[in-house]
Amino acid sequence: MKPGSLAAGLICALAVVAGPDRLSIGEQPVMVGKAKADGGKDNGKESSKAGRAPSMPMARDPSVAVTEEYEAARRKGTREALELFIARHSDDPLAEQARAELKRLSR
Repeated sequence: MKPGSLAAGLICALAVVAGPDRLSIGEQPVMVGKAKADGGKDNGKESSKAGRAPSMPMARDPSVAVTEEYEAARRKGTREALELFIARHSDDPLAEQARAELKRLSR
């Protein structure tokens, strides 16, 4: 086997491994299929979401979520709701208020 044919064989093998999303060695990747932003069927219409990058919602502030959960338990006004809040957030300062609510309920 000649050294030139070995190199050519390796290049062909790399091209096959790289797959159809690459043009030739050294060129930039190309799109194989049309991306659909809305995940629906392509019926010849342009999607209103086309061209927009997907975005992630902002992370929620944990203290706001705990406060909302406490308020919901307090509005419900049952032992079970307050005990669940305390079990889930025993180290939060609002747990003390929930314990005080529980004492008031038991009177």
